[in-house]
Amino acid sequence: MFRNLLNRLFTEEPALTPLATEDAEIAIAALLVRLARADDHYSAAERRRIDQVLARLHDLDPAEASERRSVAEMIEAEAPDTVRFTRLIKDRVLLEDRVAIIRALWDIAYADERRNAHEETMIRLMSGLLGVTDRDSAFQRQRAAAAR
Repeated sequence: MFRNLLNRLFTEEPALTPLATEDAEIAIAALLVRLARADDHYSAAERRRIDQVLARLHDLDPAEASERRSVAEMIEAEAPDTVRFTRLIKDRVLLEDRVAIIRALWDIAYADERRNAHEETMIRLMSGLLGVTDRDSAFQRQRAAAAR
């Protein structure tokens, strides 16, 4: 299953088709994991927050969310560089879903109760690569900060 998912996610077809729902959820979760690992400190608080975000976004129970995160951790470790990985998701996920991804990324960035310049820079990079405007990203950051 893991290898098949990698092949579906990282295929280099000229006309990429939208990801199946579960594949998209795992690809998005892998972006969240990549952000959480960006500061070389992948804490239990960040893992819990990823589980919470996945449960909220995809209406999962805690065990399902944890399982998706575990698979996403493996996918993230095998994923190409952030630029290619993020662009791949952009090409295969609807814009409104990409805005929700940015909100989720900000939620993860604030999981450890402190701002980190490296994580913020990475979110700004991912926002641009996902085709989400700076304004929309700032709005999602504000929503995430207010929800803490």
